[in-house]
Amino acid sequence: MIRFGAMVAGLMLAAGAATADPVEGLWQTEVDDGAYAHVAMVPCGDKICGVIQRTFDSDGEYDSPSKGEMLVINMVPQGGGAYEGRVWRPSNDKIYSGKMQLAGDTLKLSGCVAGGLLCSGQTWSRLQ
Repeated sequence: MIRFGAMVAGLMLAAGAATADPVEGLWQTEVDDGAYAHVAMVPCGDKICGVIQRTFDSDGEYDSPSKGEMLVINMVPQGGGAYEGRVWRPSNDKIYSGKMQLAGDTLKLSGCVAGGLLCSGQTWSRLQ
């Protein structure tokens, strides 16, 4: 009976891992206004959100008030590694219409205004 229980538990864990979104994990942002962050991409319901875990500047890691804040907001998978949702830029405290595109260990993000006419972006690197 113990073996059967262990087998069921193993299958449940494997099923959970199989359903994990490929963008989940820890990512490093590009430098923006002299600082960068490590962002944990995690499920938030049926969407993906990114929470700032660590922050760094030219002196190393520092305790930013942005730690723990959601940088990537309600990204909806579109298929083919594409996502749509919103992104927050801490340096100006604005939220933008956002898109992400996953390609292996690279994540391209963009935030746009004016219906997508004006966009700015970053390319993040996977840490974990």
